[in-house]
Amino acid sequence: MAKEKSTRGTASQFFVAGELARRGFAAVVTLGNTPNTDVLCSNIEGTRFVHIQVKTFVPGTKKCMVGQKAEKDFGDNFFWVLGGIPEPGSEDFEYYVIPAREMAPNIKKAHSRWLAGTGKRNPKHEDSGVRIVWLKPRSGEDWDVAQYKDRWDLIAEKLKP
Repeated sequence: MAKEKSTRGTASQFFVAGELARRGFAAVVTLGNTPNTDVLCSNIEGTRFVHIQVKTFVPGTKKCMVGQKAEKDFGDNFFWVLGGIPEPGSEDFEYYVIPAREMAPNIKKAHSRWLAGTGKRNPKHEDSGVRIVWLKPRSGEDWDVAQYKDRWDLIAEKLKP
C-alpha cells in the first residue's frame, strides 16, 4: 500500500504539471528537491512564478490528507492542488486549486476544532502532523472546498505578464 501511495503521489505531481502545460504554462516537477514546492510553474515569458504543493486522493473519497504545513500561509504565489487521481481505467480526474491564503486559516481552524472535540474511543484527540481537507460538505464544517474545483484561473491570474 505504501508503495502504491507513493507512486500515486508522484503521478499526481506530473498530472498537475501536465494540466498546467496544457493551459499554456511552463511547469516543472521538482522531484522533492525544493522544500514546500512539488511543481514550479511560470508564464511562458518566465516573468512570474507560482509554487504548488500537490496532495493526492482517489476521486469519490470524502477527504484528502495534508500535513501541518497546510496551516502555514506561504504567500500570494503559493497554491495547494489536491489531485484526485483515478484508478486505471477511469477517466474522472478531479482537481481543487486552493490558494495558501485560503487553505491555511481554514485548515488551522478545522484542526483546532477537531482537537477540542473528543473521540469515540479516546477521551481526547491526540495531535499529530495530519490535517484533513474534507472534499464533501460535512456537518460542523464551515469551509466548502467545492468552490476551488478546477479553479486553474486562480493560478493563471497570478501568472499574467
